[in-house]
Amino acid sequence: MIEQTRVMIIEDDVGIAELHHRYLIQMGGFEVIGIATTQTEAEMQLDILKPDLVLLDVYLPDGTGLDILQKVRGSNQGCDVILITAARDVDTLQQAMRGGVVDYLLKPVMFPRLEAALKKYQAQKSQLDTTDDLNQNLVDKMLQSSAATETKTQRLPKGIDGVTLDKIRNLFSEPVSLTADEAGESIGASRTTARRYLEYLISSGELEADLNYGTVGRPERCYKKLAR
Repeated sequence: MIEQTRVMIIEDDVGIAELHHRYLIQMGGFEVIGIATTQTEAEMQLDILKPDLVLLDVYLPDGTGLDILQKVRGSNQGCDVILITAARDVDTLQQAMRGGVVDYLLKPVMFPRLEAALKKYQAQKSQLDTTDDLNQNLVDKMLQSSAATETKTQRLPKGIDGVTLDKIRNLFSEPVSLTADEAGESIGASRTTARRYLEYLISSGELEADLNYGTVGRPERCYKKLAR
């Protein structure tokens, strides 16, 4: 019987924590032994439960995941960390790298990217557990960047062009609510094309839609940036 990886989820949003929990159950090979929504809860559980792997958010109501990472490394707790965060600044990435995270995922996290990170972790852990002597090829494989995997998992589906997608995405850099007609007119595309890209951004967790009933005619879907 394959030994399961014991995982702890540290995430201030209970809904996202439960979503990650379900992803892990769906994948198999992982056992969630604890969920914490604050730094205080996390540090207490880490000390008692001693997980193999931690899915760690950065922004917590009473501290940061980077503080937790620093304490974990300072106390020599033998757990691996995958950082999952909305933080897009270079400093956070650099601190995470210095803390020895095995992966760094930006929110909103799509399941294929999380799955790729977890499968890579499982494969590396399995290989290290069955290896007695290291060689340079194995070391290089363990330390190689996951850029190729990330590129593959983030490949756009058929019918979605990266340039057009960025144009649609940029329409929502400010708080606005747009219909497909308005979005299409703004970028010089048809309503049908704009709607296809808008619906894709809903599926990727970037936008949300509501119905605008107006005064006459059928209701229209209005799109806006997903509140976080």
